Amino acid sequence: MPPNLECRMYEPRFPEVDAAVMIQVKHIADMGAYVSLLEYNNIEGMILFSELSRRRIRSISSLIKVGRQEPSMVLRVDRDKGYIDLSKRRVSEEEAATCEDRYNKSKLVHSIMRHAADTLGVDLEPLYQRIGWPLYRRYGHAFEAFKLIVTDPDGVLDVLTYEETVVGPDGEEVTKVVPAVTPEVKDALVKNIRRRMTPQPLKIRADVEMKCFQFDGVLHIKVLFASIHAFWFPSVCLVVSC
Repeated sequence: MPPNLECRMYEPRFPEVDAAVMIQVKHIADMGAYVSLLEYNNIEGMILFSELSRRRIRSISSLIKVGRQEPSMVLRVDRDKGYIDLSKRRVSEEEAATCEDRYNKSKLVHSIMRHAADTLGVDLEPLYQRIGWPLYRRYGHAFEAFKLIVTDPDGVLDVLTYEETVVGPDGEEVTKVVPAVTPEVKDALVKNIRRRMTPQPLKIRADVEMKCFQFDGVLHIKVLFASIHAFWFPSVCLVVSC
């Protein structure tokens, strides 16, 4: 049986009211648009037409299109029935930018976690329960933890633990605290994180033209460049052609 690779990105099953979330429009009905909440395993929500814009609506198609992804504000959440009402018009530019930045980071984390689960042949949600969500709690966002894992995987992953309940020899249940990350999981995660998040070196070139009108000006320029190179940029390749 293949592993279940479907899971929400964050620990809460539903978003909080007044939170900006990333949605994708699925289809448009008579009263509004049905959308999927991308960060919450595509649970369904609805945006009424009255919540599309602060201005008078002349054309629905100009404000919302099937397949479009954009931030929306959570207005109401019925956790029992699973109903979520959202608003597009109440999201400020600052909130939208913050939401998009968080979603892009979460999407990268989710991709790495999903790849690790697929590689190991395990369900994704237990991996989030033991690693992903604890890192969100500890670092504010798992993306920040993943950046540290690039250079210090032991310092980030080895401190994670979880409680496991087992039946002892006497038949009584015993709760033990065990490491959350096995060597196999650690190897799969670290390899993928380093492949996806290691900063790539940049090569920058600049041409500088200098003139010196004193006697032996060329020598003065060479001495100047040599001094600058030795003091400020010893690791930079500097070529002086006269």
